[in-house]
Amino acid sequence: MGNIPMTIKGAEALEVELLRLKDIERPRIVEEIATARAHGDLKENAEYHAAKEEQGFIEGRIKEIQAKLSHMQIIDVSKLKQDGRCVFGTTITLMNLADEREISYQIVGEDEADIDLKKISCHSPIASALLGSEEGDEVVVKAPQGDISYEILEVQYI
Repeated sequence: MGNIPMTIKGAEALEVELLRLKDIERPRIVEEIATARAHGDLKENAEYHAAKEEQGFIEGRIKEIQAKLSHMQIIDVSKLKQDGRCVFGTTITLMNLADEREISYQIVGEDEADIDLKKISCHSPIASALLGSEEGDEVVVKAPQGDISYEILEVQYI
């Protein structure tokens, strides 16, 4: 596992999730397992098996987050050279050249991506087309429904 780029907010969100899993979810599931055990025969105890399965998911997620945090490279976009280039962490306002609609996206790490919040993975087709481009450039995004041409209106380092 190489370095995993992440914004400051993305790293904080993973740390909060890790604390919640360790301090709240792990003790809760241990208690549920103990309660289910007290009900007797474990072979036919659905509560016990469900709790053990959930425990496996929780422990797996804890290990996954710890691995990501140990390999993350936090990028503070506000400290980057603000030269109008699209780089990891920037928020980019685009105009679709076909219909002149504007949209903004922030380029973030995979764990932070959330299309509803207009945060796109640095590995997405749009980010791949944008990275390295500058304000005023036209870029073509290879999309499943066909190529989409955009003009980069603004690059913000926030």
